Amino acid sequence: MALLLLVPLIYVMLGVFDVQRASYGATAATRAAGRAFVIVPAGLSEDEARERAFEAARVAMKDQGMELSPGELKISCDPACLQPGSTVTVELDTEVPLPLIPDALGGERPAIHISASHTESFGDYREAKGDG
Repeated sequence: MALLLLVPLIYVMLGVFDVQRASYGATAATRAAGRAFVIVPAGLSEDEARERAFEAARVAMKDQGMELSPGELKISCDPACLQPGSTVTVELDTEVPLPLIPDALGGERPAIHISASHTESFGDYREAKGDG
């Protein structure tokens, strides 16, 4: 009887741990990407700032054992990127597949949707950077 109850409990715990790891990774990735975008050195373009932000997010996700694809990370600026008084919002949407479900069952693997968002301000008294 104990084995019958223990197996589902362990499965649920593995799933919860995976979702928690992904949630922490997504939060750290959006924060790292926002900071990397805002502190871009003078002379770099907005596209280069976006590349640096994606790389920072990718490293943060990899730290948690997850891969990040370019379509999962969105960076938006209000009113303009790398301008005094502007803000940068980084959003990450990803899926965490449930553990121990083989692909042989067919169809798409069940997954939990994870999203995170972080807003970073550029600062009112900073010099404009990038393309403007």
